[in-house]
Amino acid sequence: MAERLKAKSKNFSAVLPDRSAHFDVPLTAVTVALLAFGVLMVYSASMYSGEVNYGNEFFFMYKQIFGAIGGLAMFAMTVVDYHKLAKSRFVILAVSILLLALVLIPGVGIENYGARRWLNLGVITLQSSEVAKVGYVIFAAAYMSRNSKKMTTIRGVFPLIAVGVVICALIMLEPNMSVTMCVALLMLTMLVIGGMRVKHLVMLVVPLAALVVVLIAVEPYRLARLLAFLDPWASPLEEGYQLLQSFYGLGSGGLLGVGLFNSRQKYLFLPFAESDFIFSVIGEEFGYIGCLIVIAAFCFMIYRLAVIAQNAADRFGFFLSSGMAALIGVQVLINIAVVTGSIPPTGIPLPFISAGSSSLIVFCAGIGMCQSVSLRSHASVRALL
Repeated sequence: MAERLKAKSKNFSAVLPDRSAHFDVPLTAVTVALLAFGVLMVYSASMYSGEVNYGNEFFFMYKQIFGAIGGLAMFAMTVVDYHKLAKSRFVILAVSILLLALVLIPGVGIENYGARRWLNLGVITLQSSEVAKVGYVIFAAAYMSRNSKKMTTIRGVFPLIAVGVVICALIMLEPNMSVTMCVALLMLTMLVIGGMRVKHLVMLVVPLAALVVVLIAVEPYRLARLLAFLDPWASPLEEGYQLLQSFYGLGSGGLLGVGLFNSRQKYLFLPFAESDFIFSVIGEEFGYIGCLIVIAAFCFMIYRLAVIAQNAADRFGFFLSSGMAALIGVQVLINIAVVTGSIPPTGIPLPFISAGSSSLIVFCAGIGMCQSVSLRSHASVRALL
């Protein structure tokens, strides 16, 4: 019997160990905790704006709960053998690019605040760029696992760069520079994880940095945002307004905060308090200590994903888990940097917490993919022997 189990363990894709023993419980626990905290904070940050604009203080909270139910996607993707994602990498990439292209079609994509970034699916609106980010992680992980020896050459990394550029270009046409920057940083991080040489990385980063400068210079509103970042008090009622209101929220929170539901900035002073700037409300209500706890929760999540990557049974599992860790890390870093005035203002949600159903569902599915890697890891295989 033992010999038969040993033989089966050689085919990792066929192994489905005991889930109770090898399911990453800490990762699930921190994910569920962030989802629950997100529902609470979305309600707190939007209760007044929901009442004023929609006649229902629970308007955004209900939508957030619906998105949190998308946590079922996490368990669904846990059951799916992650190797099937590698086999479907071209389909996943094609769907991601198609969704980005559909958004740009007038009448199909939903325009809001001068940008066309969403698709109306009836029950929910889907932000295509959220799907594209995870789609790129899957494609890049599959490519690098099959071409690991080529990753030290320009020719080897070119397909990943080309795909990343196409995705970034489509997102910029929405326009959405913040998500474009997120995808670009995700691409660079995955290339480094995949073994890209430093000199090749420099050759890629220099023109990308120059392109960012050009993109800012050609659009007056981006240049205005940059100037507001450098001196928000120069335009306190215009471009600098949102950043100043974020400062007021974080500053008034002090060490321990003003208390749950007691934020003053959410009374229509701070724009997008329930989404891109929800971290400012967290800082106001829970203070510096509360912010540190939230950051620690994300760090713990990334640590658990790194552990899964380290124990992965194959390269694809390693790159898939590493890619999700990189995506979460990059997006959290950008969001908090914007809210604290560390980088120029740009809109990007805080994973698992900010309002947005499509973001919640996609990120939960990403965690589920990593749980699938964990279930089929070296530790799981050894447990059968």
